[in-house]
Amino acid sequence: MEVNIWFWIGFNLFVLLMLALDLGVFHRKSHEVSVKEALTWSGVWIFLALCFNAFVWMQFGEKQALDFFTGYLIEKALSVDNIFVFVLIFSYFQIPAKYQHKVLFWGIIGALVMRVIFIFAGVALLAKFHWLIYVFGAILFYTGIKMLTEKDKKMDPEKNPFFKFIKKFVPVTNDFHGDKFFVKQDGKKFATPLFLALIVVEITDLIFAVDSIPAILAITQEQFIVYTSNVFAILGLRSLYFALARIIDRFKYLSVGLAIILLFVGLKMVSVDFYKIPVHISLIIIAFILATSIVYSLVKTKKT
Repeated sequence: MEVNIWFWIGFNLFVLLMLALDLGVFHRKSHEVSVKEALTWSGVWIFLALCFNAFVWMQFGEKQALDFFTGYLIEKALSVDNIFVFVLIFSYFQIPAKYQHKVLFWGIIGALVMRVIFIFAGVALLAKFHWLIYVFGAILFYTGIKMLTEKDKKMDPEKNPFFKFIKKFVPVTNDFHGDKFFVKQDGKKFATPLFLALIVVEITDLIFAVDSIPAILAITQEQFIVYTSNVFAILGLRSLYFALARIIDRFKYLSVGLAIILLFVGLKMVSVDFYKIPVHISLIIIAFILATSIVYSLVKTKKT
């Protein structure tokens, strides 16, 4: 797949423009994001992703478009698991609702940078060392089994070595100072609890990236497709969080569906040299598992 350099430039300029509009115009002042606003933005990001999918179809063909959509669906589904953890992080640090968007905005910026590094490194490694595809498949298998066997997610940043390192060398205030990450007190610079929450969000995404990047590399190793589908899924994560955070307990069995998806993708990855599962079959299976786990969750938790 040959991608003109201007496609890369144009896409990245589009992302920068959307991020600038997000923080500089629509969220210039910190405020609590309503469900209506979150749903609107979620719709906007999904619409933009589908428009880009149509562009990929017209420019590169049906196969690449199916690869993009399948990759986007996987990343979108796995990003919902992030929301469970974001809820725990904000609850742990008692972050006010009106400041949560800023933490997630800069968290997403860091996530994009880390994903780019992981994507290009992963594609390069697979191109040079094909046997690594079995390692990535094993990682997905392990993660899927772990998700099936672990019942409850627990959040205890105090046990994280990097978090301990930050707290040891960076003085932290006890109170919030608006939406600031750092403040000056008595001529000395202090971090606020908002900054600590951001650090934990970044660490969490780094852990999730280890699972999600191999998952999409099992679908395609075309850098442009992997990169763009990942970016669209990540950019829509903030609005998805605010749309679902209050009803996240309704998705009780979604993690089971995500675990089965990871097991399937892991199987697809390790069997690639023996039997290559067609992309459209993968898309149908992943969509079916995701839809079933969501519907089952909503039905089972209807009374509560």
